[in-house]
Order: sequence, then structure tokens, then C-alpha cells
Amino acid sequence: MGPGQTLTLQENKAKAVIAGEKAARTPRFVKHTNGAKALDEAALARARRLAGLKGYVTNLPATLMPAAEVISSYHSLWQVEASFRMTKSDLRARPVFHHQREAIEAHLTVVMTALAIARFLQDATGLSIKKIVQALRPIQQITVNIAGHEHTATDPLSDAARDILTATGVDWPTH
Repeated sequence: MGPGQTLTLQENKAKAVIAGEKAARTPRFVKHTNGAKALDEAALARARRLAGLKGYVTNLPATLMPAAEVISSYHSLWQVEASFRMTKSDLRARPVFHHQREAIEAHLTVVMTALAIARFLQDATGLSIKKIVQALRPIQQITVNIAGHEHTATDPLSDAARDILTATGVDWPTH
């Protein structure tokens, strides 16, 4: 459905509300003047002139960010939105409530760092964060010092975990 068809549907809905055929929240293109409803012809005409155009609004001056860069940044916004669609269950996270500014800022720093790391891992491996966590969560390594001698115990890596660590450049001991 094109923008012109959408506007026609909105116009028809506005006319139905004005005629009392349809009760709904006030739709677009209905104006109230002295308690009477009327079709807002000027708003409808303006919308028809602008149909099919897309506008971008920013508070940045053009000298700081040219129009092409604003549009490019907007088109990249889906990546940020995708990051926030990561579910809490993917990381087994739980809600955290802070009341002091320092704790809030620290929490936001940790969250943004986790998102940056998650995005890096996803880009490097081509896997979802859920699959990465499933592959890496069971891996543990411990180093203990007994009588002055260092002993390291490392879980064996699954093929998936090895591929993730290789893709990200992490050197994991094999012994």
C-alpha cells in the first residue's frame, strides 16, 4: 500500500468520525472548531504534498554533521536496536535497581561494555550471542599454587568453543 492509499484511508476514517458513523479516538485530519468536527483540508493537502517523502530531524548543526551523514547514521540505527533486543535470558541477567548516581553510572558502563563485547563476538564469529554463551559458559580454567608450584586445570574445548576463541584471537591453553 502506497502513501497515497494510506492517506485516502485516513481521510475516509476522518470523514466517518465526523459523520458520526464511527466512534474512535480522534483520527488524523479531524479538527475541532467550537465543538464541531470538520475535515482539516489544509493538513490533508499538506500530507498529500509530502506523501512518499521521509524527513530526518536532528539537533546537530549541518556544519557538525552533514545531511548525508545524518541519513547514514539513521540507517545504522537498526544495529543499536538489535543490541537491545538481546534477551536477559541470553546472558542469564536479572533486573538491577540502583538509586545512587555512582551505582547507576557503573551499571550503565558494565551494560554498555557487555553490549560492545557481545557485538564484537557476534561480528567476529557470525553466531548469535545465545549460541556464543551456550558454547563458552561451561568452560572453566583454574590456576592453583601448591607448595610454590603453579598448577593449571582447563576444561576441554568443544569444537564450537574452539571456533569462537579462534575467531576472536583468544589463546586458550590446550593442556
